[in-house]
Amino acid sequence: MTENTQQQTAPTTELPTQYAPAEVEGPLYERWVERGYFEADAKSEKPPYTIVIPPPNVTGSLHLGHAFEHTLIDALTRRKRMQGYETLWQPGMDHAGIATQNVVERELAKEGKSRHDLGREAFVERVWQWKAESGGQISGQMKRLGDGVAWSRERFTMDEGLSQAVQTIFKKLYDDELIYRAERIINWCPRCLTAISDIEVEYQDDDGELVSIRYGEGEDSLVVATTRAETMLGDTAVAVHPDDERYKHLVGKQIKLPLTDRTIPVVADTHVDPEFGTGAVKVTPAHDPNDFEIGRRHDLPNLAVMDERAVITAHGPFQGLDRLEARSAIVAALRAEGRIVAEKRPYTHSVGHCSRCKTTIEPRLSMQWWVKVGPLAKAAGDAVRDGKVTIHPQEMEKRYFDWVDNLHDWCISRQLWWGHRIPVWYGPNGEVVCVGPDEQPPAGEGWHQDTDVLDTWFSSGLWPFSTLGWPERTESLEKFYPNSVLLTGYDILFFWVARMMMFGLYAMDGTPPFHTIALHGMVRDQNGKKMSKSFGNVVNPLDWMDAYGSDAVRFTLARGANPGVDVPIGEEWVQASSKFANKIWNATRFALMNGATVEGELPDPSEMSATDRWILSRLNKTVAEVDAFYDDYQFSKLSDALYHFAWDEVFDWYVELSKTTFFAGGDGARVSGRVLGEVLDVMLRLLHPVVPFVTETLWTTLTGGESVVIADWPKDSGFRDAAAEQEIVLVQRVVTEVRRFRKEQGLQDAQKVPARLELDGTALAPHEPAIRQILRLQPEGEGFSATASLPVAGATVALDLSGTIDVEAERKRLTKDLAAAEKEKAQANGKLGNEAFLAKAPDNVVEKIRTRLAKADEDIARIQAQLANLPQA
Repeated sequence: MTENTQQQTAPTTELPTQYAPAEVEGPLYERWVERGYFEADAKSEKPPYTIVIPPPNVTGSLHLGHAFEHTLIDALTRRKRMQGYETLWQPGMDHAGIATQNVVERELAKEGKSRHDLGREAFVERVWQWKAESGGQISGQMKRLGDGVAWSRERFTMDEGLSQAVQTIFKKLYDDELIYRAERIINWCPRCLTAISDIEVEYQDDDGELVSIRYGEGEDSLVVATTRAETMLGDTAVAVHPDDERYKHLVGKQIKLPLTDRTIPVVADTHVDPEFGTGAVKVTPAHDPNDFEIGRRHDLPNLAVMDERAVITAHGPFQGLDRLEARSAIVAALRAEGRIVAEKRPYTHSVGHCSRCKTTIEPRLSMQWWVKVGPLAKAAGDAVRDGKVTIHPQEMEKRYFDWVDNLHDWCISRQLWWGHRIPVWYGPNGEVVCVGPDEQPPAGEGWHQDTDVLDTWFSSGLWPFSTLGWPERTESLEKFYPNSVLLTGYDILFFWVARMMMFGLYAMDGTPPFHTIALHGMVRDQNGKKMSKSFGNVVNPLDWMDAYGSDAVRFTLARGANPGVDVPIGEEWVQASSKFANKIWNATRFALMNGATVEGELPDPSEMSATDRWILSRLNKTVAEVDAFYDDYQFSKLSDALYHFAWDEVFDWYVELSKTTFFAGGDGARVSGRVLGEVLDVMLRLLHPVVPFVTETLWTTLTGGESVVIADWPKDSGFRDAAAEQEIVLVQRVVTEVRRFRKEQGLQDAQKVPARLELDGTALAPHEPAIRQILRLQPEGEGFSATASLPVAGATVALDLSGTIDVEAERKRLTKDLAAAEKEKAQANGKLGNEAFLAKAPDNVVEKIRTRLAKADEDIARIQAQLANLPQA
């Protein structure tokens, strides 16, 4: 196995009788931070391993999604640190433009004020004040979880360095004509009063109404259908397909727009599907993206009829009404004029909502800043196609390509005050000047800066290199860029990952921001349901940490983490993980009190028992297995492998099989004590990245080492002993079979039973003391009568059950159970033999009956065997 190169002190076997996470975790974490274990040295000659934290919002607090993701990243970085890498886990927070502005505006509202009462400069100062006092509570919660981040390098997307990076790349993109300003249809939130990008719109099925309205008169009329009747006030045409014979006589004509004094043209456009509805569509270029494109093709006017709060501005009786109020009023007015041809209510359809405040978004024509994503997105796609970047799991590549290959230009301006202000100045004579970070903005009368700020994802898209000092060529940038891996949820593949890919390749001369993109799923409740406040199933991970310890929460999350797959989690699973942590504690404590040690070299295999050689062989296989799973981001499988090795093989088998050796003392106990010490040393190091707190306490106690955080990661020594493994398999078969028989006979685990073990001539003979110890089997003694005989693994175990059970009562019970099982079998056979029943019964019903028959057969065989093994009268 690996040698631990840390300076060691004499180990102590003193451990409290019980593990108390609340007393251990806080002090341990403080010690790790004080000793600088998580810091990264750009001057180090060690190979780098870099990973960034997906920056949580400054308004946020730790939720299960954070805890899940952070656990996996922490496990990766702790292992790499132990493997000898200069490891940087970059922490930081996102300024979260809309969310943060909303929080502070709500505080102002309590004072009866709005941001306009303060003015822009004072409001921004108020937000900074809020951040200093209330923002960033998630940092303390990350420490509770055990996040091994380089705290001295913590960054904020609005700090001075990152702000310079934002201004630099904006200027570079602007000069390369990849940023432009244009009037387009955008997603507008009437509540947040800002544009939002396509990926910030959440779609859900809402109940609305579909109304069919007759435009025009007589033969010069046609019918259009809409779910947004209020937008008809902004119609500037009706469109039909050029090949639709029904409307060819109308193309080019003007028809009357109901409820207004305007006429609008009928235009022919191939975008219209003649098979859908009436084959005619209303065209509202200022309030619909498809209509906007039709309008551009036909040079139609853009008539906006709603303001930024979605209040009707068109002249007439509907002016001043909210859009929903106007919708009802307009339908009523159309109905009164006999213009409503059909109404469908409720009409369920997909409606976009603001992901921040859940308000229904409003498509709106607006002058905004855009990124021309074509060449940037192509580079981001090519980086994966060319193998520069690997997406894991591979099946997620298709989703990535579907997105980057079909990206629309990105609206990056937001009508907010909190954020990176767009570095563009406008002059009195129409001048437009983009200003870089080292340039002075134009001054003088009539010059003013753009009032908008940049989309939050613009600055977070620079995260892998801006946090390392870019645009300066810092030592950290040279050492730690590109990142080794990005581990994040598939749900922000489009929000964040694609942005970082585009900006990283663009800013860093074609070098992608990371080598691997490892995608995980979302945390759901134990029933697989999405966690939501409306469902009442949201869990605060801090509550579980308080109750069961951080290790229990971490292990539960890691054990559920299959690449790209959602993770169900329930409290009972955290309880089970807590029991595992306690098992590690108690078993290690027992081992330490019974001779487990790391002192001295491992004995030669020739001095070891088969049990010793077996556990070392299994240990090395586990090391190899865990390494392979880590390299494939199979957190669930590596956690399972460690769980079953620790609990099943080390604690339930090796420790139990070795107890007689330890109790006997002598050389055998010395050898096994050293082997057990080796096994615990390696096992605790393997477990440490996932359950850091309990393993730190136990490992330092066992070895006297400074900290398992900086211990060497175990290596597979190559030691294998197939013969010893096969030998212990035979022992396990004997123990398992006798345990099963004892349970079937109703014997208590601690109940001692006289037994004769016929093991001579088998590999089992040396293990007789251990087998007897584990199974509570007494020597035969005088008057021994073999009332039950179990042949297993080439040996025979004869048991004397006289006096241990009431044979007649047990026979009656089993006979009754056998009769019930036979009745169940007869009923199932009767139905399956009835052709009329089989012809009518659904497949699932027939399958259930077949399952019942198979179960009855199993029960009959089991009960008959139990009856046969009962002592004879």
